[in-house]
Amino acid sequence: MVKSSWRGQRLVALFLLGCLLFNYPVLVLFNLPTSVMGIPLIYAYLFTAWIALIVLAAAVMERRE
Repeated sequence: MVKSSWRGQRLVALFLLGCLLFNYPVLVLFNLPTSVMGIPLIYAYLFTAWIALIVLAAAVMERRE
């Protein structure tokens, strides 16, 4: 039972990290008129943060304790 509790706490922490990454103050930092490999910076940030959250969620769920 303790193992699932740790997994739940990690998922809640991951959710809070996602809320922080996709909230107003952080998004304003990346809303600049520049581009990364031809992609506007805000879109590159959004897709990178989204992929990072997916990878972290997969790591939390697949981790064997």
